[in-house]
Amino acid sequence: MVMKRRRRFMWLAICVAALAVAANLPRERTLVLLSTNDMHAQIDRFPQLAAAVAACRDTADNVVLIDAGDRWTGNPYVDRTPTPGMPIIRLMNRLGYDAATLGNHEFDHGQAYLGRIIDSMEFAVVCANLKSDTCTFPQLPPYAIIERGGIRIGLVGVVTNYEGPGHPAGHASSFAGLEFPDPQAMAAKYAEELRSQVDVLVLVSHMGDDRDEEFLLGSAHRADKDEKGGMAGSPYDVVIGGHTHEVRNSLIGGTLLTQTGKNLNNVGATVIRLRGRKRKVVDRSFRLIDLSNYDAAEPYASEVAACEADPELNRPTGRFANGAGRPGLAGWIARTIAAATRSEVGFYHWGGVRLDTIPAGEVSRAQIYALEPFDTEVAVSRMTPEELRRIILAKYNDSCNLKEAHRLDLVATTPYTIVTDAADRAVDVRFPELREGRACRIAFNDYVFKNYAAVDRTNGQVLDGVRVNELLLKDLENGQPVAIDNRPIQTVEVSERR
Repeated sequence: MVMKRRRRFMWLAICVAALAVAANLPRERTLVLLSTNDMHAQIDRFPQLAAAVAACRDTADNVVLIDAGDRWTGNPYVDRTPTPGMPIIRLMNRLGYDAATLGNHEFDHGQAYLGRIIDSMEFAVVCANLKSDTCTFPQLPPYAIIERGGIRIGLVGVVTNYEGPGHPAGHASSFAGLEFPDPQAMAAKYAEELRSQVDVLVLVSHMGDDRDEEFLLGSAHRADKDEKGGMAGSPYDVVIGGHTHEVRNSLIGGTLLTQTGKNLNNVGATVIRLRGRKRKVVDRSFRLIDLSNYDAAEPYASEVAACEADPELNRPTGRFANGAGRPGLAGWIARTIAAATRSEVGFYHWGGVRLDTIPAGEVSRAQIYALEPFDTEVAVSRMTPEELRRIILAKYNDSCNLKEAHRLDLVATTPYTIVTDAADRAVDVRFPELREGRACRIAFNDYVFKNYAAVDRTNGQVLDGVRVNELLLKDLENGQPVAIDNRPIQTVEVSERR
């Protein structure tokens, strides 16, 4: 316990050290930005987050709490309540978040629902690259300006539009009537507008760290030093990032790029020092804080426990004969939807598998809804190997949705090998068990069927009401333990041809 308490307050040395330096320098002030991203409704760690935030607020005078999007979709205790997502919003309101931007998963329940639930958020919600003229979704402000101890902080929000394309990842119906201009262009536009009005300028980004870095490198390339000591072409002091579930702590062109991972495992602490009457930023640093080192704070712990006491979600629905890893879970989903629709081949996409493991033994309904939280429906089509090949090649070589490119994205019940060249560009797909020219009945989920490039939808359809997670529950309920095959049967190999 002594060691745990030592670790519990270890990160506060950041604030203490910064304040000690400030005490010995004229007119120096310190600002702390606490940040989360991609919480995906994983409220188990929220009581620890509350403890960490309280400890920081007790130590530092000027603290701002920010979230970079994707607050829900991933935890059935939050997502399947009568008002989906509301438990995480109540916790954020109680903790006193200051600002947040939108992630793509904020739209999972549709824009009309999101438009209503934003009214329940007691913190600023900003997004500079969302344009709305619909009555179902209010136009959000592009930025917010917050003051702490005489320091003016500008917070500009942006969300990805790369996966749609032209809108965030998700079904096109969720974005009808909305426009999502280029997030990098809008980030640059509002930076120029705000720079002279604030002391610290922060981009709260749900573009992904790869796109954040692309933006900062492009800006730095055009930049000259400005009077603030930053870069004229890249005027942001800090990027609070999200979307790609990475951990980032990089200084690029004078801007600190940060991201904390996912699922509320960590909170980010960015310390900014400002000096002089003009409050010039003279230093910025980032520290990743592991929330497992904190004890749970009340009343947050009791609120989370009450939320997770749902007897229907906690009811066991079947058993796994052996432990399952993510490849095994993806394969099980593909096999289940193929068997349920009497298809010869089943496909499921890697990004739709939201649990990394499920251990052997009893499996609850909550675990299945956490594994597949999107309520996606099954789609069937007739396709030849050549048509499947085009889909797989397009996905591997995707130049727009970079975080899902150059990897095995589609897990199938039939083996295949992606052949790449020396530059890691896919040039062929081999199907050893499929006959070329013969059309097979193929099962997908509706997200792949509706959104993946090169899918020919003329010979297929979505099976309304046939949901992937409900088929998984039925497979578990048949009385026999489900055996999971964790061996991957899809591979990537580099062509030996030069």
